[in-house]
Amino acid sequence: MSKRHLGNLEVSAIGAGCMSISANYGPPADIDQGIHTLRTAFDKGVTFFDTAEVYGPYTNEELVGKALKPFRDQVKIASKFGFAIDGTIGLNSRPEHIKRVVEESLKRLQTDRIDLYYQHRVDPNVPIEEVAGAIKDLIAEGKILHFGLSEASARTIRRAHAVQRVSAIQTEYSFLHRDPEHNGVLAACEELGIGFVPWAPLGEGYLSGKMDADTRFDPKTDFRGTFPRMFPENMKANMPVVDILRNVATAKGGTPAQVAIAWLLAQKSWIVPIPGTRRVDHLSENLGALNIQLTSDDLLAMEQQFSQLTVYGERMSEMHMQQIDRS
Repeated sequence: MSKRHLGNLEVSAIGAGCMSISANYGPPADIDQGIHTLRTAFDKGVTFFDTAEVYGPYTNEELVGKALKPFRDQVKIASKFGFAIDGTIGLNSRPEHIKRVVEESLKRLQTDRIDLYYQHRVDPNVPIEEVAGAIKDLIAEGKILHFGLSEASARTIRRAHAVQRVSAIQTEYSFLHRDPEHNGVLAACEELGIGFVPWAPLGEGYLSGKMDADTRFDPKTDFRGTFPRMFPENMKANMPVVDILRNVATAKGGTPAQVAIAWLLAQKSWIVPIPGTRRVDHLSENLGALNIQLTSDDLLAMEQQFSQLTVYGERMSEMHMQQIDRS
């Protein structure tokens, strides 16, 4: 497993998104299965694990803490704060709230520090300078080692970075979803020396080529059924995007998922995708992306083909999109 840097935080080139083991993309997996998957990821060279207090809520941090405890000093743990978790979908990034919930996350994670602590969503009611100041205090105390932002605009990133160095930005980015290329976020990261962590690098599973218009999501346990991009008509309409990946995969002896992750790795040396899965076979497939070498000609051809396509459907529900910082 090769290494990459998010700011000055060294992590494995591919991380492990832990959320889907416990929540949001179906019913929670058995805890023993979750522990086995995360420990297998470590055995295969993954040293970067991503969770959040709101996943579950709380149960995913507990799983990550238990799974990684035997080798805590050999891995980097990223978690997130910023949701009120009060029965609403409200946000809360007030400094006093951050300083309270970080203590709770530390306990669940069974650790004395969090390597990378993201604001999960930008809180329009709290100036980002106050958030960065609270994190600066926690870094001084040794409870947090690095500061991150999730789904933040380029302007917010610059404001936060002026108060406390930002090590990583986490935002949805994939071969299917390209907003960070156009809204200034990737450019700001490159300018400021900030790493970028694409969540949903496989388009919530769609780019694996294992989903189609007949795929259905449990409305009680799976958010994806509310995402317009996952509506049957849009999954059908977007299949030409998957076909690009499938054709490259055939030529390279890989799978569409591996090509999708390899494409992200080829964009910038400071991009670290975090595909998530509860299954060891999918984990092994995802890590196999490291064996897919895309040449400049491959990337150019893929881009030319993609540029001729239209992507149909918003990436998340209206409720979720209202919490995206576009300022």
